[in-house]
Formats: sequence, structure tokens, C-alpha cells
Amino acid sequence: MEQCKELKFLRLSRLTHASDFKKVFSSNFRVSDNCITLLVSKNKGQNPRIGFAVAKKQIKRAVDRNHIKRLFRESFRQKQYDLPPVDIVVMVRYAILGLSQQELVVRIDKHWRTIIKRCENC
Repeated sequence: MEQCKELKFLRLSRLTHASDFKKVFSSNFRVSDNCITLLVSKNKGQNPRIGFAVAKKQIKRAVDRNHIKRLFRESFRQKQYDLPPVDIVVMVRYAILGLSQQELVVRIDKHWRTIIKRCENC
């Protein structure tokens, strides 16, 4: 990564409209394991964007949902310049609460690498 690029999580790095989420849900490829599912769809912009669909049904406590989203946002902020221009929707299952923070960070990084590898051919 270049030193001159700032590692910020700007508004243009977020999926903000329902239409953006619909597009990702309708045409995507999945990167998943037993706790995390990432829906990935090419976008027309130059930047990757991320959005969250973390259901109360899966993660009951708001503090847990917010913690998971913070970890994903921080990891995305650090990897955004390595990722291709895609829209990503993050979904999680209850089993994620059984992971330590370190295990979760390792899994998230693995998913970013998978997305980069799969989009090289796109």
C-alpha cells in the first residue's frame, strides 16, 4: 500500500441506499464460512463499498451487533485500497459470538483475500 493514501472510512465507502443493497442481493457471488457470509457484486465506481445486514434474530444484543460491525469496518478501512471495486454486504450467524476477537479478525482477512483472488478473473 502506498504511504500517501489515507486510511479513512468515508461515506462513499458505504452502501447507503436500499437500491444499493437490492442490487447486491440480486446479483452476487458469496464468500462464506459457518459464521460469516459476504455477498459481493461488481460496482461501476472505482471504490469498494460495504454494507451490513446483521439481523437481530441472529445476534440478539445491540452491543454484540455493533462490536461485529466495528471490527468489519476497521478491517475494511485498512484493506480498501487492496480490494477491487465491488459492493459487499456482510451477514453473520449466531455462531460468530463463539469466536474470539483474534479468530474473527483472521477470518475477515481470509475473506478479503478470497474476494481479491476471485475478482482477478472478473
